[in-house]
Amino acid sequence: MFLFVKNVLNAAELDQIRQIARGLRFVDGRQSNPHNLAKKNLQADPGQPESQRAGQIAGTAIMRNEEIKNFAFPKRLATPLLSRYEPGMNYGAHADAPFLQLPNGPLRSDVSATLFIGDPSTYEGGELVVHLGNERHSFKGEPGAMIVYPSTTLHEVAPVTSGHRLAMFTFMESAIPDQMHRELLYTLNEVSALEGFNISWENRTRLQFVIANLHRMWAG
Repeated sequence: MFLFVKNVLNAAELDQIRQIARGLRFVDGRQSNPHNLAKKNLQADPGQPESQRAGQIAGTAIMRNEEIKNFAFPKRLATPLLSRYEPGMNYGAHADAPFLQLPNGPLRSDVSATLFIGDPSTYEGGELVVHLGNERHSFKGEPGAMIVYPSTTLHEVAPVTSGHRLAMFTFMESAIPDQMHRELLYTLNEVSALEGFNISWENRTRLQFVIANLHRMWAG
């Protein structure tokens, strides 16, 4: 199950990140994953203070977004990092690592996310492609939009054929580790929000009782 969210970044935040990106040093993306032969991109050197500032701006925006919180139940968030794809670059089909080593301890990657920074009209190719069985779903969002999907999903970034693709990526450790449990809670919360006032107060209370106790039961 995917969630596509528009306007995760507001105009001021998007402008800040774009300005920061212009002055950053980008390095071979395989420095963070040297054994992945499918990875052909550039990433901002995370040691740069300005790279960290861009990640903080994006991370704050992500964690305040109600749609994302209701879908992913984020417990911890890896600092978002800028990536750049130039013509001929791509990231072949891959699965995300189950754990990321962070300064405050390992983060389990339950949910992955791509935050689009560049204008899609300025580059060709570069779609995020998520595999589901024999189907492929492509995403290429407007600046400030984000696609959120389970980290267990096989996915790739299609080759960029012209222009350059600028985006940020991050991973979340969810308070609800099981993917199906997250989907069920998300669906129940959506039903409650959309239909809760069309049913009796007693049944609304019973629905909230179920949601709250499933959350407790499934929390990791």
